[in-house]
Amino acid sequence: MRVTSRRARAAAVAVGAVLALALTAVLFYTWGAGTPRALPTPRVPSPSPGRSAPTTAQIYTAVAPSVVTIEAAHAGAGDSGTGIVVNANGTIVTALHVVKGADALRVTFADGTVSAATVLATDPAIDIAALAPATLPSVVVPAVLGSSNRLAVGDSVIAIGNQLGLTRSTTSGVVSGLDRTAAGTDGSSLTGLIQFDAAVNPGSSGGPLLNGAGETVGIVVALANPTSAGTFIGVGFAVPIGAAVSGGRGNPAPQQ
Repeated sequence: MRVTSRRARAAAVAVGAVLALALTAVLFYTWGAGTPRALPTPRVPSPSPGRSAPTTAQIYTAVAPSVVTIEAAHAGAGDSGTGIVVNANGTIVTALHVVKGADALRVTFADGTVSAATVLATDPAIDIAALAPATLPSVVVPAVLGSSNRLAVGDSVIAIGNQLGLTRSTTSGVVSGLDRTAAGTDGSSLTGLIQFDAAVNPGSSGGPLLNGAGETVGIVVALANPTSAGTFIGVGFAVPIGAAVSGGRGNPAPQQ
């Protein structure tokens, strides 16, 4: 019995050694052959719990009542742009170049109310003006103001404006840069701007730039174009809403 047991143990050890050598050979061959190993699958961050972000259509529906059309009469000519109501007094913030030097100003609210308007305050350094309409609609709908400090490159944005005479046109895109510098219509240098790629064109100036929650975070003032055409090629600029409201003394201060 003892002899048999010793032989059995010896045989088992031999078999184990052979298996170990075989496994080592297989592993050596596999790694030496350069077989690629699978990398971890990238994970897309899960959306935060709670309500889902509003759609572009929902944001447009909520903000459109705060957007106004601005017509500026000049000697023998006219200009048009966009504005946004920023408080319960009906104060409108827009781009200064839309109203600068105008002989008369007329604003049309979303409900069709038409009113004369006067310039309440200006800040040429950031191309911003605030207007005081003579007549208000029966219901004034101020925009919800956000904070541009929370914006990051890649964040979704929406622009609403009367581009090319097409009133309350809505476009969407992303923030493509922050703290940018651009040339104003008079050749001045505008700094601290939000760069975005939502389409804007002549007539969009003064309109709101909105974040993904539908809050106004900027006022459209310029676009980049290497030609004299003055049309959109993918780069627009907006003054952060905090600076715009303070410059136009529109109050209240934006939410932080």
